[in-house]
Amino acid sequence: MASMQPHALDQLWATVSSRKGADPASSWTAKLLSKGVNKCAQKVGEEATEVVIEAASGNAAGVVSESADLLYHLEVLWAATGVEPEQVYAELRRREGTSGIAEKAARPKG
Repeated sequence: MASMQPHALDQLWATVSSRKGADPASSWTAKLLSKGVNKCAQKVGEEATEVVIEAASGNAAGVVSESADLLYHLEVLWAATGVEPEQVYAELRRREGTSGIAEKAARPKG
């Protein structure tokens, strides 16, 4: 029987969303959001790099930990740019069943 509990990413989104406009002194998320899109994007890049480093080192526990950081910072970036998770989920559903090679070839060149 399926659990009625919200998915962890949905719970995280609710927390991130609730921090928009909060006092930056009271919340790390609010502090990041107050620094703007560029800072939020920078954090995503840093965390992605840390995931890669842990994977290349063969450290599965590090990949887990850094992946959690990456997902958190990605959701903060979504909040900073006005992207809703459902938009990303819809794009994933749109791509479902499409070969990654075919999907990439269909993207506009540029």
